[in-house]
Amino acid sequence: MMILSPSLLGGDFKHLEEEIARIERGGAKYLHLDVMDGAFVPSISFGMPVIASLRKHTDMFFDVHLMIEEPIRY
Repeated sequence: MMILSPSLLGGDFKHLEEEIARIERGGAKYLHLDVMDGAFVPSISFGMPVIASLRKHTDMFFDVHLMIEEPIRY
């Protein structure tokens, strides 16, 4: 079985709620989120407050890719 997990990092950051709705309408059950700490790799992703705010807009499974040096901090 294959699971499609579209990355929100490819979406329009100004319209994240709308991007999530588009992904859901496309039939995806998983949402891929990249978390970068700015140390392990450059930080061009979502922080914990943004990820927490996204939960209010979807029940999709969050597939999180951690690219961080100190996971215990998160």
